[in-house]
Amino acid sequence: MSDTPMNPETKSKLEQVSVATLATALYKRGLRHQVIQDVRPLGQKGRNMVGPAFTLRYMPAREDRNQLVEFRNPDHPQRKAIETCPPGHVMVMDSRKSAQAASAGDILITRLMVRGGAGVVTDGGFRDAMNIAKLDMPAYHSRPSSPTNLTTNEAIDINVPIGCGDAPVFPGDIVVGDDDSVIIIPAHLADEIADEAIEMTAYEDFALEQVQNGQTIIGLYPATQEENLEKFAEWRKANNR
Repeated sequence: MSDTPMNPETKSKLEQVSVATLATALYKRGLRHQVIQDVRPLGQKGRNMVGPAFTLRYMPAREDRNQLVEFRNPDHPQRKAIETCPPGHVMVMDSRKSAQAASAGDILITRLMVRGGAGVVTDGGFRDAMNIAKLDMPAYHSRPSSPTNLTTNEAIDINVPIGCGDAPVFPGDIVVGDDDSVIIIPAHLADEIADEAIEMTAYEDFALEQVQNGQTIIGLYPATQEENLEKFAEWRKANNR
């Protein structure tokens, strides 16, 4: 298990770019399935969620193993994951893309936040979602779900490779969530992806400003006309970008 904090410069850069831009940067490298599908923020925070992944895996529940008494076990994997997720990390849950039963509720997610968690993502659902939405920590799920996770899922493994919303997630991969969605950046690519995304974002901001002023996208986005690159260089200087 890795509890290594991420490069602070890389973290700062990833806080300033969109998931869409990151998806394009990863697409250029042949990685096309890094966006977690069918998850959305419970509440918009106006800032990006960024941190290394700490994972929890659920499997289909077997009824004789999943009674309420399980929650009295201090080593129950769901409870243990909440209490061992390193500060600054994002807890990512593989809930089998099922929101029939909750991945967690507001008490556990509040505990994760108080312990310094950078965020939480499940491809299932949260109970008490209206309370989780009010927390300062970003949280993403498929939809609200009231039944306890014991109903259909058993928390079985901590900090192992998982699939979340069809995206592969390895412990320590970098998780970025904005007000739209969540993406997983392989850890070894994080620094270079962050650098490239900052450059891409600068041009995207320039191009949007040009379009707002009436310019055609032809030759501008993508930049296939030299005059637009010259205008962009001037724009960067004037805007300190």
